[in-house]
Amino acid sequence: MAKLHSALNLLLNKYVISIIVFLGWISFCDRNDLMTQWERKQELNKLEQSEAYYVSEIENTNKYLSDLNNNPATLEKIAREKFYLKRSNEQVFLIVKNEPETRE
Repeated sequence: MAKLHSALNLLLNKYVISIIVFLGWISFCDRNDLMTQWERKQELNKLEQSEAYYVSEIENTNKYLSDLNNNPATLEKIAREKFYLKRSNEQVFLIVKNEPETRE
């Protein structure tokens, strides 16, 4: 009984009550509560993944650009495939595959 009485006195202490109210307020009622912090952490993880993707894409693009600037064969390949350019002494035939029409 004495332990229960001392525990009750401790819980009714104004400092303990103030700390419990403060922690409850910070955890659930503040604009930076636990749920908001968790959502922000999830958004940060998504942004970090997005950043890693774009950094790798920039590296690939820079490599591709340096390859275009330094390798004439790559430049010719791109000119032929994307822009349908040809040399003066050749003929180019484009073969277009017809895809079957789908009826809806």
